[in-house]
Amino acid sequence: MRTTGTSVTTTTLGEAVQAFVPHALPPADPSLAAESYATANHRAEMALARLGGVAGLVPSVDWLLYSAIRKEALLTSQIEGTQATLTDLFDDEAGQVLTNTADVEEVTNYLRAFRLVRDNLRNEAGLPISVRLLCDAHRLLLDGARGAGKQPGELRRSQNWIGGARPGRAAFVPPPPDKVPGLLADLERFIHDPAPALPPLVRVALVHVQFETIHPFLDGNGRIGRLLIAALLEQWGLLPEPLVYLSGYLKQHQAEYYRRLSAVRTEGDWEGWVGFFLDGVETAATDAERGIVAMASLINADRKRLLAAPRVGAVALRLFELLPLMPRFAIEQARQKLDTTFPTATAAVKLLQDLGMLSELTGQKKNRLFSYAAYVELLAGSP
Repeated sequence: MRTTGTSVTTTTLGEAVQAFVPHALPPADPSLAAESYATANHRAEMALARLGGVAGLVPSVDWLLYSAIRKEALLTSQIEGTQATLTDLFDDEAGQVLTNTADVEEVTNYLRAFRLVRDNLRNEAGLPISVRLLCDAHRLLLDGARGAGKQPGELRRSQNWIGGARPGRAAFVPPPPDKVPGLLADLERFIHDPAPALPPLVRVALVHVQFETIHPFLDGNGRIGRLLIAALLEQWGLLPEPLVYLSGYLKQHQAEYYRRLSAVRTEGDWEGWVGFFLDGVETAATDAERGIVAMASLINADRKRLLAAPRVGAVALRLFELLPLMPRFAIEQARQKLDTTFPTATAAVKLLQDLGMLSELTGQKKNRLFSYAAYVELLAGSP
């Protein structure tokens, strides 16, 4: 059996526990055999290539990114127990007052962290994938009431543990805090290896486990670790845009996800984890491809109906083009986006409402909220 780390005795809360310190990547003694991942890796790469190709069906990649990034934000947060829904997120963006503001804040914080990482990676003057960039993202992720006491943006300075009410009953004890900087430096070196021996998807799989095993923050490690997956998929050219939301697969198979992470540490089973991860990428990419085809079909059909309407004008057409980025909205929001008058915006909304594309949700005469209902239902119902 392969050994993937060593145990060291550390004391926390007055209890002596065995903390796990992982070996540096890549796996060794034995190294990963190509035959253990070659077929699954090929299938996953092909699924990502098909996804990248089908993205051209939709006129604006921003439409796809709007939904994909929000789904990833939502699902990665739900893995950690957040109860917010996709419609909560849309309502928040529409300026509605919500009861579960803390849950929605956690999801919107993830969106901010994700944008920060993407902006840096796409800017020549930006930070590369690094401990510093992940700390900056972590600071945004834990911004707010729930993260206030969890050292946002800082590597942990105390021993943490996973599972169990106290350290002695933990399911897993990550490395002592003094080991964390060195372990993260090793991980950075692996990420930026100029001549990697393994395929990029396999390396993404390895990086995720290593990050979760190091568990460098007091809170938010799962979300930052899954954000790292999305960043690497784009950084290493596996997708032109972050169109795949792998957290959906990981949430659906959450028990196996945790079991596979654990088996790497306890049994040295890198092969089992890599196979699970590659199957997840293939499934998530196929689901995303199916979702894009459905989105393109809906938007194209509705656009044809709109163009065939007798009273359609330029403002109504522009409003329709905004809907995939503004699936729930108040008329004042539409007016601002369209840079027009309130009566003109109201008339455009009414036309789309008369055609059955928009639904009014409040039943009020003022401060009304409208929804591109079929589109919201499509996004909320897809995997």
